Amino acid sequence: MTDETGNAEPRVLARARGGLGHLTLNRPRAINALDLDMVDGLAQALDAWDGDTDVDIVLLDGAGERGLCAGGDVRGLYDQISAGRPEDTGIFFRAEYALNARIAEYRKPIVVIADGITMGGGIGLAGHAAIRIVTERSRLAMPETRIGFTPDVGGSWLLARAPGRLGEYLGLTGAAMDAADAIYTGFADHLVPSANLEGLRDALETRADPSSPTELVLLFDETAGPSRLEAAQVWIDDAFAADTVAEIVRRLRARPEAEAIATADLLEELSPIGLAVTLEAVRRARALPDLRAALAEEYRLVLWFAHTQPDLVEGIRAQLVDKDRSPRWVPATITELPTDAAASAFAYEPVVALWG
Repeated sequence: MTDETGNAEPRVLARARGGLGHLTLNRPRAINALDLDMVDGLAQALDAWDGDTDVDIVLLDGAGERGLCAGGDVRGLYDQISAGRPEDTGIFFRAEYALNARIAEYRKPIVVIADGITMGGGIGLAGHAAIRIVTERSRLAMPETRIGFTPDVGGSWLLARAPGRLGEYLGLTGAAMDAADAIYTGFADHLVPSANLEGLRDALETRADPSSPTELVLLFDETAGPSRLEAAQVWIDDAFAADTVAEIVRRLRARPEAEAIATADLLEELSPIGLAVTLEAVRRARALPDLRAALAEEYRLVLWFAHTQPDLVEGIRAQLVDKDRSPRWVPATITELPTDAAASAFAYEPVVALWG
């Protein structure tokens, strides 16, 4: 496979040495955005190392300095749906979700370095690993509502377990987290300065004693500063505890904080149906038993969007194809949402089940 420059360089680099299985996403010009071949490459390496007694730790990182992974190939999703092949979307999502579950359930510790941009599908790789590292350059987010979609790759599971109503806030707004925010909300475990990453990689590969990977990471760990989200939690919890998107916006506009007003303005620009489904998804995920159940729920929602909702294609068009940043949502405004707007999404039954 060739990259965007025509070089015959694999998009996933896999090598094992010194007991360390090292995976690197190798599509730096696209901020390592995931396609199906990359998902398959990661899965094949994990399968090979699962029974390899010479590998006892797996490290996942991304090539380049811009980020671990900017997300999945949503432009490919757009092309499939626009060509009248929405059923093809299930192929990618089944493979991606199986990989997300595999990372969470892997018998050997997986260490992920979420340096730089880590969003959407990147969260699916990093958020479910045993040891999740961020740096001062990290920007983590689930920005799917910006394209008329809903958080997936197990994002609803992570959002549902954030403190207070931060899960609703992050899911609906797609706001980016820095290192302190990511640790506070449970999306990451350790802050390692980017200058120390090579030392950490070397330590994981050349360790001469039986130290656990967590103990090795702690040698390079630094305390994160104060979390902006923790400081804003009073107004976030107050507004995002509301039952509906319309009531969330009303509460935000009643708050004295300028950031609350700006958040209301943002929500009114996003896909109303995407917001309604996301709000319900995060709340339902709090009652689900495990990540696999959350992924199955998300799979249902993803295919509902792909097969029935014009907002997904329209959102991708406006953001990534025509780039006019002027999506025409259906319905156009939050006030036009019916009270049961999300019900059909959660009742949707895919032709092919995720697990089975």
